Amino acid sequence: MVSGMCKRNRFNQKKWWCGVCGGLLSSAALAVTQEIRAVYIPDPANPQTNTFIDQTPQSGYCRTYPSDCKPMSGVRLPLRFASVQAIEPGASERNGAMFKMPAQWRSLVVTNVFTGESATVEMRIGGFGSQYVLSDPATALTGETDDPQAHHKLWGTSWGVSPLPCRPGAMSSLGPDFFQFFWKAPVDDPCVKKAAFVIPWMSYGYLDVGYELRMPDPLKMSAGLYTGQLTYGTGPGMDIDSGDNLLPDNSAVTFRFVLDVQHVLKVDIPPGGNKIALVPQGGWQAWLQQGRKPERLFRDQTFNISSSSRFKMFLECQYGGVQSCGLRDSEGGATDAQVFVSVSLPDSITDSAGQPVRRRSLTSNSNAPAFQPGRFLDRAAGTLHFEIPRDYVEQMLQPGQARRYAGNVTVIWDSEV
Repeated sequence: MVSGMCKRNRFNQKKWWCGVCGGLLSSAALAVTQEIRAVYIPDPANPQTNTFIDQTPQSGYCRTYPSDCKPMSGVRLPLRFASVQAIEPGASERNGAMFKMPAQWRSLVVTNVFTGESATVEMRIGGFGSQYVLSDPATALTGETDDPQAHHKLWGTSWGVSPLPCRPGAMSSLGPDFFQFFWKAPVDDPCVKKAAFVIPWMSYGYLDVGYELRMPDPLKMSAGLYTGQLTYGTGPGMDIDSGDNLLPDNSAVTFRFVLDVQHVLKVDIPPGGNKIALVPQGGWQAWLQQGRKPERLFRDQTFNISSSSRFKMFLECQYGGVQSCGLRDSEGGATDAQVFVSVSLPDSITDSAGQPVRRRSLTSNSNAPAFQPGRFLDRAAGTLHFEIPRDYVEQMLQPGQARRYAGNVTVIWDSEV
């Protein structure tokens, strides 16, 4: 008898929160934290799509205008900026209104909270925006009577038009004392607006960020939750730099990543496929009628496998064995027959060396080979090969002696590699 067993990892996430009150302000309170969540779940309807799906709730500009943000996603951060002195006409770049964002790719490591396995995620901030608020209406600062014209005159250009090297977003809005904008940042260089009139005080009420991610290959990751974080410093000379005048109210922005990998490993054996009868090529007629012993006894058993993760295969034998499993003679009790098992897997599954799996021998767990799908497979066909070689057939078949050999061979597909 041959039986198949597959294991699938299941994980439950629990969050515990505790609070401590005290008279000191910890450094953690000076950081804005934003969670980025993504999940990989194999999709039988799209087996070629083996990517994480960003499940982070979108907010800010990129939620309102998602088509203008693509390929970025976006969140609004509660990071506020305020000037510490008046913005003067002709002030230096760092004493006026400027932004420099971390537009280049940066790496972070995410770690499986159960196994300790790690993978690398890359992130860049490719867009940003906010709403500036002036101490006075733009008309009062410039003497212009029309709001749009007043904001334009205040800076010499509209904030709907970004300074180079930034590029403007498609949408902006304004009121008497505010202007809402979004700019795209292709590089790390600063984007600067210079005032044409004195601005006694100015602030930004929040920070919208548009981000892009490069995610690891989920097929090469074990199932489970992976966590990690990437922190950007905020302030003069830091990653998110708004100059020396408009200063942020927090010293850092931390993106906390939670990646959920949910793999599938399922094996289906056709009805009756768990009972294997080993027979010679062409049947028993040559032995029964002519006394000619067969070269071997064998049986090929097909199965269907659905898999998105690494797995290993090995044997458990009722009657001993490492490289093969013993079969016992029901009459005499001898175990002088050995059945060898090998497997052939679909083309997109390879071994650790990247080679196709063709009649790969299966052994006990200690020597079990590991296999890696190159894409998600949904009910792809594989074959188990069972064989008793000629040397054992010679011992099993003796003229005038009826024998029946039997034994259980358990084939295990295990995702816990």
